[in-house]
Amino acid sequence: MPSFDAMIAVALAGLTLSATPGPSMLYVLSRTVGQNRLAGLASALGLCLGGIVLAVATALGLATVFQTSDWLVTILRYVGSAYLIWLGVDMIRSAKAESQVTFDVEKVRTKPLGAIIWQGVIVEVLNPKTVLFFALFLPPFINAGDIHAPHASVQIQLLVLGILVPLTAIPSDLVVAYMGGTMTKVINRQRAMRERMAWIGGFILIGIALNLHLQII
Repeated sequence: MPSFDAMIAVALAGLTLSATPGPSMLYVLSRTVGQNRLAGLASALGLCLGGIVLAVATALGLATVFQTSDWLVTILRYVGSAYLIWLGVDMIRSAKAESQVTFDVEKVRTKPLGAIIWQGVIVEVLNPKTVLFFALFLPPFINAGDIHAPHASVQIQLLVLGILVPLTAIPSDLVVAYMGGTMTKVINRQRAMRERMAWIGGFILIGIALNLHLQII
């Protein structure tokens, strides 16, 4: 199992990213406003299931890498940390511009709930940025002392941490699906709050990345 500290860090990073308005939030919002609240919940479920599929695939693939290539593991740790810092810096850098973007949700074609869930899975699994995120985000959080642990142990660590990522998005997705059009108005109105949230989120991600190596906390 991954360490408690690693699970807290991954959950915090996941919550930070999911709470910031982005493509996934807009996807759920468009279904809620364009169809109905139940459709929004179905789209959120689809995104979560897609994230779990990616978590399983990542765990199976990276576990083999961890068992066979020590040098690649070290590289992945530092690249993953650098990627987390880049996400934080990018969030801060674009905070002002992103806060000025107006969310415009249009009417969507009505679909049955099963189709919406399946569409959410496909959207998440085929998103190159999401795939890259899983591949680079998880390695730094694997316990260094467990690199040479049994293959199954490394898989479990990767799987638990990977599944935490889509699970942490559920609270924000539920809020978006439940509030619907009201959420759109809130997001568009609270531009200063959005900018502050981006700054705070960016510093949290950078702090998590630095703490992985400096052990500040």
